[in-house]
Amino acid sequence: MNIVLYPHPALRTKSVPVTKIDANLKRTVEEMFSLMYEAKGIGLAANQVGLPWRLFVINLTGDATKKEEEMVFLNPEIVKRSPATDEDEEGCLSIPDLYGPVTRSSKIIVDAFNLQGENFEVELDELAARAVQHEYDHIEGVMFTDRMSESNFRNVEGVLERFEQEHKRAQAAGHLKSDEELKAELKELASKQGG
Repeated sequence: MNIVLYPHPALRTKSVPVTKIDANLKRTVEEMFSLMYEAKGIGLAANQVGLPWRLFVINLTGDATKKEEEMVFLNPEIVKRSPATDEDEEGCLSIPDLYGPVTRSSKIIVDAFNLQGENFEVELDELAARAVQHEYDHIEGVMFTDRMSESNFRNVEGVLERFEQEHKRAQAAGHLKSDEELKAELKELASKQGG
């Protein structure tokens, strides 16, 4: 398992619900946390490891030793967003070293399931609200750069183009499958619905 880089088709795939929690899914979640810590991130969505499932993990401390801070969201839904917003800088492990300002709701209420299959609802604000909205966008096939204002987006457009060129070069060299093959794999994984 690896973190896929923009513009991998998984990042534009709207994910399917997780239908069963088994040893395979629990292993996947563990690996996602490991990759996230390795990449010095605070959140990671299943799409970012090439799995089109409605699931993401978060640890706002980014510290692997603080297991008590780990949060797993299966089949999350943002049921309420505050009209009040904040603008702050965001980055993404699938577009390393690219950052830009994004406006998000200051407070949200999320309904989801944990790894024990228990339903929970939580109200979040500040960084937690931002991180969950960012990861939730991922499982909807939306990147944080899509949320940037037009003028801010123009500042990062060149970097995104470089990632696109790198993606094509990797495919031409045979290091990465074609987009068609990758999409076929995603379809196959989606049909397994989370394990």
